[in-house]
Amino acid sequence: MALLGMGNPLLDISAEVDQKLLEKYELKAGDAILAEEKHQPLFGEMTKMGNVQYIAGGATQNTIRVAQWMLQQPGATAYMGCIGKDENGEKLQKACSTDGVKALYMVDSATPTGVCATLITGIERSLCTNLNAANNYKVEHCKAPANWQVIQSAKIIYSAGFFATVSPDAIKAASAEKAKDGGIYCMNLSAPFLMQVPPFKAVFVETLPYVDFLFGNETEALTWAETEGWESTDIKFIATRLSLIPSAKSQKRTVVITQGSDPTIVCVNGQISEHPILVLPKEKLVDTNGAGDSYVGGFLAGLVKGLPAEECCKAGAYAASVIVQQSGCTFPAKPDYKF
Repeated sequence: MALLGMGNPLLDISAEVDQKLLEKYELKAGDAILAEEKHQPLFGEMTKMGNVQYIAGGATQNTIRVAQWMLQQPGATAYMGCIGKDENGEKLQKACSTDGVKALYMVDSATPTGVCATLITGIERSLCTNLNAANNYKVEHCKAPANWQVIQSAKIIYSAGFFATVSPDAIKAASAEKAKDGGIYCMNLSAPFLMQVPPFKAVFVETLPYVDFLFGNETEALTWAETEGWESTDIKFIATRLSLIPSAKSQKRTVVITQGSDPTIVCVNGQISEHPILVLPKEKLVDTNGAGDSYVGGFLAGLVKGLPAEECCKAGAYAASVIVQQSGCTFPAKPDYKF
């Protein structure tokens, strides 16, 4: 197994909406939050919209599906997370199967599959998540003999930071295993709120010594610096400090910070490089939902191929440029990309 993702599987309920709906539920464009009581009616409201689409989602699952699409190698990727025993869970099973990802779901028969309201205004998206069954993933599932074998055989394991809200034990078990067997462990900062809530931030702090590749965007990098009291808004400085947090492993950590249409910053052991993204004309942009996830998917596909960071960034930029021209995290049959 080349690449394993561990995360929160969600079915995206996606629709183009007007600004009024965001205001009604106190949501912000470009944000990602967990749904509170006041947000619950939103999900029913969106399912009644004429333009609603149901798309396999969840940050880690998006990334793994894109990596599989880029690799075009049967059996290259697998994914673990918890779904419900329901129609939405079946939709996710089918999506992974269609995309060639080996889905090793834990199934919770008492809780519905997680959903994410994806509100698209222009090219921006606001994500509001009901984790439901995704919140019930247990470390025992990944430690079951057949699944643990997948963890042991995986060359690379990746989790978006959202998984820190669900199963810190699974993150700990997988990252420790990769430290032991010389594999690669990757993580994503994923959303500002994860660093602003002390128990979630603590998972990052504990895991970072085992992280070989840390991903994030400029907003997340700034939030990390703020919560650490670094008193800097210089993304290169923040990436440098993140790369220099002591590692429990022999290899140096690589920090990858995307900045929208500005160049991606990569820092290894204090050494900064910048990598351009593919800038598209505005009329080609459909929506930015999944852009960051797909960048990481392309990057990880390059990593599976054993390529240097520069080539991984090129693959990431290509993948993101394709996904922003689609609605949600969807893609054409085959990539027009040669590794």
